[in-house]
Amino acid sequence: MDVYVARQPIFKRNKRVYAYELLFRDSLTNIFPDIEGDSATSKVLFDSFLTIGIEKITGRKKAFINFTEDMLIEKAPLIFSKDKIVVEILEDVEPGLEVVNACRDITRDGYMLAMDDFNYKPELEPLISISNLIKIDFRSTPYKEIQENVKRLSRYDVHLLAEKIETYEEFSEALEMGFKYFQGYFFCKPEIIKGKDISASDLNILNVMVEANKEEIDFQILERLIGRDVAISYKLLRYINSAYFKRVRKISSIKQAIALLGERRIRRFLSIIAMADLSHEKPNELFRRSVIRARLCEMIGEVASCPVPSSELFVVGLFSLIDAILDDSMENIMKRLPLSREIKDVLLYNSGELKKYLTLAISYETGNWERMPETAAAVGINEEKLPTCYLDSIKWADSLI
Repeated sequence: MDVYVARQPIFKRNKRVYAYELLFRDSLTNIFPDIEGDSATSKVLFDSFLTIGIEKITGRKKAFINFTEDMLIEKAPLIFSKDKIVVEILEDVEPGLEVVNACRDITRDGYMLAMDDFNYKPELEPLISISNLIKIDFRSTPYKEIQENVKRLSRYDVHLLAEKIETYEEFSEALEMGFKYFQGYFFCKPEIIKGKDISASDLNILNVMVEANKEEIDFQILERLIGRDVAISYKLLRYINSAYFKRVRKISSIKQAIALLGERRIRRFLSIIAMADLSHEKPNELFRRSVIRARLCEMIGEVASCPVPSSELFVVGLFSLIDAILDDSMENIMKRLPLSREIKDVLLYNSGELKKYLTLAISYETGNWERMPETAAAVGINEEKLPTCYLDSIKWADSLI
């Protein structure tokens, strides 16, 4: 039985990734609907650490993983490296003597403990006193109660993690309240600034990406667009003259560089460096997610034998977060770009033939397992191939970034 593993980033105050929480589900077809929590957790631990390789999923960041009450009592976390995991104590774990003693032993061995979905009860104090992190859900906890918890927990040596932060306003509120870590999809949302418009340089970069990913590239137009951007021109020439290509003679023109790289390489190279330039002031994870999503959409299309060119699916994924990257509305961005109607339909109106591919990619990356059987069926892809597509997309993005 395949394991479906996705990840959700946990940010530090500077919006850099601190760790990833692993989101998992054993089967999209619910072959074992009554699987026990211990079995599910054991399965994800085995596959993540021994089969898949934890670093392929988390990129050398720590992995937050939920442990059930019985697994804590059995000290199951001790099987794994203390440098690679954070032990999450689920909210339904009863803080009995056995659990507290086991958690105390786990922390003595150098493991970090995080209490998930925290709601204060006096009987939780023994666990609070030995925990490193407390996670407070901003969706299910009233604002006044969050403030009370922050004040109450200030006398403990713990760091606070704001969970389910979905907007930059909530991020700012949690920051002011003293939270150190932040989890949620706020980083995928634009900070709309009134009166802001796309700069000429950013618009040129966007057009480089559009031209590079057309089914039939006009290399003269592409050469002209690249020549307008000093940074992209420099990076392209530095890349083609790097030791990787082992050129005897130095390449000094953009035209030569494009010809030598070839269509497939130039598409990928320009997409990555252009997106990196656009997102340099945003959280690194936003750039990384755009690239992973682009490759995942493309791979889903290839595996499902999509009649649409894979380059279009790549563009759909790549541009799906462009509003957050540019802090502008998708409508304003799309009206400035010469993208196909099919691409604009899905990015602007969430409609059209390409919608189902983007929906499936987003469902997987966010761990929305309940929605996936329907979306996978609509695409016509074998569900069992999705974990491989996702992990390959992460690996591909990491190799480029």
